[in-house]
Amino acid sequence: MSKTATLYRMATPDHLCPWGLKARSLLRRAGYRIEDHHLRSMEEAEDYKKENEVDETPQILIEGERIGGYDDLRDHLGKSPEPREGTSYRPVVAVFATTFLMAVTATYAIHGGAGFGAHAWIRLVELFIAFSMCVLAILKLRDLSSFTTQFLGYDLLSRRFVPYAYLYPFVEIGAGILMIGRLWTWVAAPGALFIGLVGGVSVFKAVYIDNRELKCACVGGNSSVPLGFISLTENVMMVLMAAWMMTRGILGS
Repeated sequence: MSKTATLYRMATPDHLCPWGLKARSLLRRAGYRIEDHHLRSMEEAEDYKKENEVDETPQILIEGERIGGYDDLRDHLGKSPEPREGTSYRPVVAVFATTFLMAVTATYAIHGGAGFGAHAWIRLVELFIAFSMCVLAILKLRDLSSFTTQFLGYDLLSRRFVPYAYLYPFVEIGAGILMIGRLWTWVAAPGALFIGLVGGVSVFKAVYIDNRELKCACVGGNSSVPLGFISLTENVMMVLMAAWMMTRGILGS
């Protein structure tokens, strides 16, 4: 017979505790039969914590033995701690992995029937960079105020001319959209080249000259991405893409 777990969690009309839902799901996957008790008001939750001398909910008991909260349950079941917000390159990796796959599928849709030759590979790289610029710009625009606050911490031009911080994501997304369609190269390429060079120099100075430990605003404000070599990727990509587009325009290819 399966063991019995008792779960006490917040479930009010205004708040459904996410940790309680995670605890319930974890117990189900572990094969426990669950007695699920809802704390239907803040007052009821406070009374429960005071009566049982605990500091948080949810609370889990297994066969009558108190295990504790969600993190305690994970430890009891031999699960690794759930990652908490901290310094991580995960957001950048997620963006680049997604935009790369988008570029692959888009390129296949365009060139797949005719074979995947040199032109297809060139287009794949173009789309990958352009898609990445657009997605990164969207993340910045999601909370423009937070982005500018974090961006001002290291961007050299923004420190002298604050409105540039507000313009940056609009230039980035505009250049990315035009690059997808290979349109208005004379507008898109200089714009991407300018913000890419300024951004690259700013990051290099902050990290490698001033040795400052900062968070990068490349995926938007309040990000957990450390400012460093990976942060240069966005700027390097824009510079290379701009240079390539201008070369194509000169050669007429």
